[in-house]
Amino acid sequence: MYHCGTQRLETERLILRRFVSKDADAMYKNWASDPEVSKYLTWPPHSTVKDSKNAVKFFIKRYSDKKYYHWAIVLKENGDEPIGGIDVVLINEDVSMVHIGYCIGKNWWHKGITSEALKAVIDYLFDVVGVNRIESRHDTRNPNSGKVMMKCGMKYEGTLRSADKNNQGICDVSYYALLKSER
Repeated sequence: MYHCGTQRLETERLILRRFVSKDADAMYKNWASDPEVSKYLTWPPHSTVKDSKNAVKFFIKRYSDKKYYHWAIVLKENGDEPIGGIDVVLINEDVSMVHIGYCIGKNWWHKGITSEALKAVIDYLFDVVGVNRIESRHDTRNPNSGKVMMKCGMKYEGTLRSADKNNQGICDVSYYALLKSER
């Protein structure tokens, strides 16, 4: 794989870019403080904007690592305010595989925005970084996340029982993946 870090990506409606310090307020307001958004995630909702500021500081610090991929999702029509995030949460160099996670504020659910962001990241990871396998997973009680994966061409590979833990506790998880040869 040719690691080149988080580069700016653009789609018809979106800009995917690095987080910057001023994004903390929008992160807190638009998604990170909402327990409904974080219901099936592995991190708790942010209690204060300081939590979001600390998270953004952590993201920014990691951008110097060429193996770090974490984008703010910005809807072009909203100016420069992020409405969610998408990132590579795991890399397995031995098999050229990455695992992707994402979340978006509930005001933007069911509008195809997350699928558009995921598709752009998939294209970047296959075409620029040179990965062979892209995978993701979701709590089985959150089937809309799986719909995002399927919309981007990812194939359902199976469900692992009691194999993960999130804000709901131990859960069953469904895995999806796409191979470079399947595009």
